[in-house]
This record gives sequence, C-alpha cells and structure tokens, in this order.
Amino acid sequence: MVDTHASDTPAAPQSETPPDRLSTNPRSPHFDVETLQRGIGIRFKDRVRTDVEEYCISEGWIRVAAGKTRDRHGQPLTIKLSGPVEAWFEDAKQD
Repeated sequence: MVDTHASDTPAAPQSETPPDRLSTNPRSPHFDVETLQRGIGIRFKDRVRTDVEEYCISEGWIRVAAGKTRDRHGQPLTIKLSGPVEAWFEDAKQD
C-alpha cells in the first residue's frame, strides 16, 4: 500500500496573473489568503491605490473604506468606485 499525501506532491505553480476579483475581508467568498500574501498592487484611474478592500477587474470597480465609519457589526463601511482597474503581483520576479 502506497501512502501519498498532498505534501508529497509538488505545489502547482501560481499564475502570474492576479485573480479577476479579490477581497481582503475573510468573510467574503472572494478572500484568498495565499494570493494576498504575494501582495497585490492596484491601479485605479491611473493612480496606485493602497486602501482597496475589494476589486473586480472585469466589472471595473473597487471598494474602499468610507473614512472611519463603522457599521453596526463593527466592520468598516465601504463605497464602490467605478472605473478602469489594473492589478499586478507585488512579488513579480525581476528579470
């Protein structure tokens, strides 16, 4: 009997293209900790943004916190901004 574990197989290489949609909120179905650990850069309307909570490239929007305002559950209130979105991995290999 051969005992194979997931740790015995080599990890699949990650794509160099960031996902179409990603969220920093662990409650979201679009949350992916492995992708977030690589670091994601976001350019929105020709400006690099570091305050993005969630983005969607295909639909052309980002969500950002609306100041320090919180909802009744203690989560930051976010607003949805529409426009061209570009994403890249911060840890992209330099040639």
